[in-house]
Amino acid sequence: MTQSVVADNEVDLDLIGMTCASCANRIERKLNKVDGVTATVNYATEQAHVAYDSAITPDQLIETVRSAGYDATPVVSAQAEPSGDPVPTRAELDVAALRQRLMVSAVLTVPVIVLAMVPAWQFTYWQWLSLTLAAPVVVWGALPFHRAAAAGLRHGTTTMDTLISVGTIAAFGWSIYALFWGDAGVPGMRHGFDLIASRGDGSSNIYLEAAAGVTTFLLAGRYFEKRSKLRAGDALRALAEVGAKEVTVIREGRESTVPIEQLRIGMTFVVRPGEKVATDGVVVAGASAVDQSMLTGESVPVEVAVGDAVVGGTVNAHGRLEVEAKAVGADTALAHMAKMVADAQAGKAQVQRLADRVSTYFVPTVIAIAAGVLGFWLGVGGGPALAFTAAVSVLVIACPCALGLATPTALMVGTGRGAQLGILVKGPEVLESTRRVDTVVLDKTGTVTTGEMAVTDVIVAGDTSFLRSSGSSGGSSEVETVLAWAAAVESGSEHPIGRAVMRRAEGLELPEVGEFTNLAGAGVRATIDGVPVSVTAPRDAVGEIGDELRTAIEDASAQGATPVVVSFRDVVAGVIVVADTVKPTSAAAIAELTRMGLRPVLLTGDNEGAARHVADLVGIDEVIADVRPEGKVEAVAALQARGRVVAMVGDGVNDAAALASADLGLAMGTGTDVAIEASDLTLVSGDLWAVVDAIALARKTLGTIKTNLFWAFAYNVAALPLAAAALLNPMMAGLAMALSSVFVVANSLRLRAFRSRRA
Repeated sequence: MTQSVVADNEVDLDLIGMTCASCANRIERKLNKVDGVTATVNYATEQAHVAYDSAITPDQLIETVRSAGYDATPVVSAQAEPSGDPVPTRAELDVAALRQRLMVSAVLTVPVIVLAMVPAWQFTYWQWLSLTLAAPVVVWGALPFHRAAAAGLRHGTTTMDTLISVGTIAAFGWSIYALFWGDAGVPGMRHGFDLIASRGDGSSNIYLEAAAGVTTFLLAGRYFEKRSKLRAGDALRALAEVGAKEVTVIREGRESTVPIEQLRIGMTFVVRPGEKVATDGVVVAGASAVDQSMLTGESVPVEVAVGDAVVGGTVNAHGRLEVEAKAVGADTALAHMAKMVADAQAGKAQVQRLADRVSTYFVPTVIAIAAGVLGFWLGVGGGPALAFTAAVSVLVIACPCALGLATPTALMVGTGRGAQLGILVKGPEVLESTRRVDTVVLDKTGTVTTGEMAVTDVIVAGDTSFLRSSGSSGGSSEVETVLAWAAAVESGSEHPIGRAVMRRAEGLELPEVGEFTNLAGAGVRATIDGVPVSVTAPRDAVGEIGDELRTAIEDASAQGATPVVVSFRDVVAGVIVVADTVKPTSAAAIAELTRMGLRPVLLTGDNEGAARHVADLVGIDEVIADVRPEGKVEAVAALQARGRVVAMVGDGVNDAAALASADLGLAMGTGTDVAIEASDLTLVSGDLWAVVDAIALARKTLGTIKTNLFWAFAYNVAALPLAAAALLNPMMAGLAMALSSVFVVANSLRLRAFRSRRA
C-alpha cells in the first residue's frame, strides 16, 4: 500500500534490468518504503514516477532502486546528434541487442529441435552435436534470464526470470547427467519426440531441445513484446517530437534563424506557409489558415488573423504570419498535452493493482507447485523423467508475463490514441469511471452552443415606404438595408451584439457613419447621410414598435435570444435577433450519446425558455435551468443522490466545481484553465463529438484491459494443470507462454485502429 505524501518534487526514472511485472512490483514496494516517497512503477513504459519531499534527493531514489537489484537513470528528453540524426533511445538499443541474441539463438536451436523431432535423422553421436549447439543458447542466449534470477536471489526475491532460469538450467543439467553418467551418450542412441511427458527412469533421455527451445521461444516472446511496447508509445513520442526544431525570429527589423531553445517569451517570430508554429503565441501581423489536426484531430484548417492565438506544433497552411511568443518549453499547450498523457500512462488502474498483487505471490507459489509436482510423480512411481518433465513444464508455463502486460500496454495505446484524437486522460482511474457513467450533464454556453452571439433573424417593419424614400442605401433589399445600417452604426462598438451584427453584414457595402454615440446600457446611435440611426434594446427604441415586430421580440425573448431594434429617425425600421447559436455537431453528438445508453441533461444559468429552446434543438429532454454557478454543484449532487453516476461536461470557471464533484469531469479544451485543471478528461477540440469519442475510447480501453486479464488468468489456470499432469513437453510450454504475452500486446495494439464515431 502506497503512502500519501505531500510532494515537494517529482521525478521520472528510466528503470534498467526490469524483466517482468514482479520486478516492477518489487521496485515500487522498495521505493514506497522510503519515508517521504510515493512511487508508481509501470512495467510497460519501464519507468517510475516518484513524488518525494525536500529531504530526499534523486540520487537516493536511484540508490534505492539499485538496492533492489536494478538500476535507474533520470528520464531525459530525446537529443539529436550534431548531424541532426536522432540518438537511439535505451529502449531501442535494448530491442536491437535482444534481436541479435534471438537471431543467434534461433540459428543454433533449429537443428537441435529438428534432430530431436525426427528420429530418422538421428545419426551416430547426434546427441553430442545437439549438446554443442544447445550449450551457447542456454548459457549465452538465456543470460538475461540467469542474470536477473541471480540478482533476485541475492536480494531474497523470486521473479518470472527465476522460473525461466531454473527450468532451462534443470533441463540442460539433466541432459548433461544423462549424456555423461546415463545411457544417453552411447553411440546410436535414439529417442522419439512427444508433446507430452513419458514414463521411464530418465537416464537415457535428454532435454536439450526443451532447454534451447524454451530459451529461444521466450527470447522471441520478449523481443516481440518489447518491440510492440515501443510501438505502443509511438503516439506519445510523436507528440513530444511534433514541435519545431528551429525558428525565424525578428530582431530590430531583421530576420534570423535560431534553435528553438533560444526562443523567449515576448519575441516575435515568423511562420511561413508550410512551416510549424514554433510555440504558443498571438498573431501580430498577417492572416492565414492553421492546420490544428495534430492538436484537435480535426482536419479542417482554422482561419487566424491579428489578435488570434496559435498553438505551437500546428502548421501554417498559407500566408505569412508574425507571432509574438506567449509560452515556451514546458509551459506550452503541446508540453502540457504530452505530460498529461505520460502521467496517465504512468498511473495504475484498480484492475492493474489486482494483477500486481497476484504476481507478487504467484512466483513463489509456482515454485512450490513445481516442487510438489516433482515429489508427487516420484512418489507414485512415475519415474524421474516424468517427474522432472512435469516440474520443468510447470516452471516454464506459469510465467505471468501476460498478466503484467495486460493493463499497462492497453493504457499506453489507449491514452496515446486519445492524444492523437485530442482527448487527454488525466489518469487510468478515469477509465473505470466511464464504465459506470449513465448520465451526461452538459453545460449550455460554450459546450452545447458556440458561446458567441450570432444574428439568427432580421425582421423588417410592415410599412417600408420610408426606406425607399429615405435615399439611404446599403443593401439591395429592405432586410439588407436594415442590416447594413445596423452594422455601420455598430462598427464603432466592441459589444458582442455589435460584433455579431458586423459578422452577419460581411459582404455588404456599409454607408459612411458620423457622430457616433454610445448610449450607456441602451445601445448605440450614429448618423448616416445626416439621418440619425439607432440600434437599441426594445425598451429604449426610438419610435413606435408595431404589433408584428413586438410579437417577434416576444418570441425571441421567450427562446432566450436577444432582440435589438433598428430605428431610422423616429421610425422603427426592423428588429435584429441575436442569440448564442448551437454548435453544428451538438445534436448528432447528443443523439449518439443517447444511443450509447447515456441520459443527457442540459444544465444552465439561463432562463427556462432559453434552455428549453436549445434542448429542443439538440434533442435533450431533461433541463435544469436558472442555476447559479454554486448551484451547479448542487444539481450534480442531486442527480447523484437519485442514484445517477454523473459525467459533467463544461468549459467555464463556473463549471470547475461541478467538474470536480462529478463522477467524471470532461472539460472542453477551448475553455478556461480552471475548468481543465478540475476535470478528468480534457477535450482539445471543444466539439461535443469529442465527448462521444472520449467515453467510447475509454470504455474500449477498459474492455481491452479486461479481455487481456481474462486471457492472462485463463491461460495460467488452464495451462498449469496440464503441465502438472505431465501432459506438456517443456518446449511446448515455453512456446505457449511466449505466445500468451504476444497475444496480450497485440490485442492492446488494436486500440490504435480506434476511429471517431463521427465517421
